[in-house]
Amino acid sequence: MKLDSMKGLKRSHYCAEIPLEAGTTVTVCGFADRVRDKAHIIFINLRDRTGLVQLTFNDETDREIFEKAKAVRSEYVLMAKGTVRQRDEANEKLVTGAVEIAVSDLRILSVAQTPPFEINTTKKVNEELRLKYRYLDLRSSRLQKNLMTRHSIVKAAREYFYDNGFIEIETPMLMRSTPEGARDYLVPSRIHNGSFYALPQSPQLYKQLLMVAGMDRYVQLARCFRDEDLRADRQPEFTQVDLEMSFTDVDGLIETGEGFLAHVCKRVLGKDIALPMPRMTFKDAMNRYGTDKPDIRFGMEIQNITEAVKNIAFPVFSAALESGGSVRAIVAENAADTYTRKEIDKLIEHAKGIGAKGLAYIRLTKDGANCSFKKFLEEDQLDSLLNTLNAKEGDLVLIAADKDNVALPVLGALRNIIAKRLEMIPENELAFLVITEMPFFEYDEESGKWLAMHHPFTMPMEECLASLDSDPASVRAQAFDFVLNGTELCSGSMRITDSALQQKMFEALGMSDEEIQAKFGFLVDAYKYGAPPHGGFGFGIDRLTMILCGADSLRDVTAFPKVQNASELMSACPAPVDELQLEELGISITKKEEEA
Repeated sequence: MKLDSMKGLKRSHYCAEIPLEAGTTVTVCGFADRVRDKAHIIFINLRDRTGLVQLTFNDETDREIFEKAKAVRSEYVLMAKGTVRQRDEANEKLVTGAVEIAVSDLRILSVAQTPPFEINTTKKVNEELRLKYRYLDLRSSRLQKNLMTRHSIVKAAREYFYDNGFIEIETPMLMRSTPEGARDYLVPSRIHNGSFYALPQSPQLYKQLLMVAGMDRYVQLARCFRDEDLRADRQPEFTQVDLEMSFTDVDGLIETGEGFLAHVCKRVLGKDIALPMPRMTFKDAMNRYGTDKPDIRFGMEIQNITEAVKNIAFPVFSAALESGGSVRAIVAENAADTYTRKEIDKLIEHAKGIGAKGLAYIRLTKDGANCSFKKFLEEDQLDSLLNTLNAKEGDLVLIAADKDNVALPVLGALRNIIAKRLEMIPENELAFLVITEMPFFEYDEESGKWLAMHHPFTMPMEECLASLDSDPASVRAQAFDFVLNGTELCSGSMRITDSALQQKMFEALGMSDEEIQAKFGFLVDAYKYGAPPHGGFGFGIDRLTMILCGADSLRDVTAFPKVQNASELMSACPAPVDELQLEELGISITKKEEEA
């Protein structure tokens, strides 16, 4: 087929933005979404990034144009000029459903093979197939809407921070490898043979140096890279709104973050967000929800029933209390019918899979209480426990007895599973939460050492400084997280600017002077020349977009995502390189034993 040229035509409107009144002459471009040939009349739904419009060809159409329309197939690239007119029967599903374009000029700009799947199908398409042909998948209205929402979020971010005195500054993509909590992606240097750059996990050190440099308020849409195992809300490369502020405190940082989120929600969704956002300490979040990123759109909070069960002669409870643990419970309202014994067994297996030794339960049906530890109860002990829990007929009680660092996360995970199963989570609701007073250290069971929960430049709370050596478990950080609907959006903190305190923090983390100088010497040296008090944070654009779009995965808001093994199916990367490139870099490949 001979293809047409665009000569003499110029697009006047996007498909979903044509005038809805009859009589206007328009020129539109796009892909043929659907073709319906009724012999004497042809309808072509033309699709672009804004939506669909119907092109109509009938007995009044020039015969040459009509015959050309008969040749059109799905995904042909078209340009059409015509007059807007009212449709005989409106399609209320389309923005342009009340009108159509009576075509007077049709250009076929490109032909297309039959695609491996329908572009806007309601049928489930294998995800690997969609990712292999990602450029076709991206033609779908769902993904195009997601990417345009992402664009709107980025635009709103720049508006907000520019209007609030922030300066956008780019930081290097090739930097020194420094410990930041995840594995670095390394880039070999051809010139400095045997040495490597690292791709930034975040611009952390550079943005702190910008504060030393007196830039005062920095912001960047920063690309970040972490060589981690993937999951639904993680990709090896991601974008964050990264910022740093001088002459502020934790409250100032949080207020800035709240303002940003409120601005985005207003500009992108048209929703007003109440400020200030609710705050909750890390300790309170763990005790009530079993996680530092709780979804507060529903209840089912964890209850501490240690006192209520201390006289119950159930060995599981007794063992937990003797080892310094506690007994915690959640009450799932009206769950007894849904969670039969077989379903409860599945919950127990899931709990065991994430660290629990088991679960006790009480299932309250109209026939009475089915209690897994009933034989250990004395008269009235069950009624007393149910009164403490405020549990009633139809409810399901799940009980975990263990160390707090086991019992709380287990119940927190089950709380989310049950809420989804019972459809307790309100849709289209945005529940923001700020988690404060994060622990400074976390204990590593394998090494037997206390490690920094955040990066080592995080400022401890002043009242905790005296406990750095004597009681590291009690030390809290001037750090916070923003959480939305149970997903962490952002981590931030005030930074240490006192060189003596920074040295002490490095020592508390078991770092030698040589190690400190090798990894962070340039930052430590910079602080000797005066550093204003400062702090900052980074908002994950990918995660924020995922939630605002109602998507299930970061893949749905990323143009060309990686899959779980960090490969990209469309371009088949990562891929081997030729020997000459390796020789220039001084690299030889040693195959793993199983590949040899």
